[in-house]
Amino acid sequence: MSVEATTANRLLEVKNLTKHFVLHGDIYSRLAGEKTQVLKAVDGIDFHVDRGETLGLVGESGCGKSTTARLVTRLIEPTAGAVRLKGEDLLAYTASQLKAVRKEVQLVFQDPYSSLNPRKTIMHILSRPMEIHGLARTWADKRHRVLDLLHRVGLGAEHIDRYPHEFSGGQRQRIAIARALSVDPELVIGDEPVSALDVSIQAQILNLFRELQKELGLTYLFIAHDLSVIRHISDRVAVMYVGKIVETGPAQALFDEPLHPYTKALLAAVPEADPAKPAPRLTLKGEVSTPIDPPPGCRLCGRCPREIKICSEVSPPLADVGGGRQVACHNL
Repeated sequence: MSVEATTANRLLEVKNLTKHFVLHGDIYSRLAGEKTQVLKAVDGIDFHVDRGETLGLVGESGCGKSTTARLVTRLIEPTAGAVRLKGEDLLAYTASQLKAVRKEVQLVFQDPYSSLNPRKTIMHILSRPMEIHGLARTWADKRHRVLDLLHRVGLGAEHIDRYPHEFSGGQRQRIAIARALSVDPELVIGDEPVSALDVSIQAQILNLFRELQKELGLTYLFIAHDLSVIRHISDRVAVMYVGKIVETGPAQALFDEPLHPYTKALLAAVPEADPAKPAPRLTLKGEVSTPIDPPPGCRLCGRCPREIKICSEVSPPLADVGGGRQVACHNL
């Protein structure tokens, strides 16, 4: 495929996306003259999502995945970088310009218990985005569209006038998905949308995501810390560690043959049901690195069994290694 064709198929492109939080400390530490610290939640990451595909973003809790979702949707403002949707940099948009674009990118939050307004009926929750973006003006049109959305996510007309507290966790997440679809988006970002659900319900919601993608031609950025979830739903995977993306590639290739030491350790930590299989071959020593004023080298420095001298001095770039894969490691 030519470079032009690849670029034309690219829906979202993120370049050098960065978010640093300055930690001033309490008044006593400031009076004592203690140094201001910087928490590098997201530190210069690059990735892209092509039309119709699912990119899985995986990593431990606290590595910057949810911050990335909020940066892409401009719920929080980045320190630096670019977020391009269909070639247009969203970070250059004014508030009025951004309103027109927001319907193209929707976010499904992690917790369905807190992401829905308990004082509003499902009719109001699902129709309000349509009103804001001028997609339905009459009451009859709104009700018709809401009923269609409920049907798409596996709910019925009898649910339209109920309140969120009258639903189970899985049903609430279906409503949250319906709300995201109410403005006909192209890109849906799932910020750990199944982690608050029981395992059996997780499978149902994941299958719903896949069915909706086929029906509506949706593109997903799917965030999770559960490797089995990412493996089930993703076409490509990006692995994140302490604010950096350390490996990307096709899902099957990455799970079958991980290249980065952190990816290998992450997969080795997955429990194995068969006692006859050998024990994991790679474990990391020490604790997870801190994103507060990290050293200039690799984030895995001090924990990695393949560490060499340059690792503590220079942060490795995300480099192509063939087969659509990229790895950030000095010692491959």
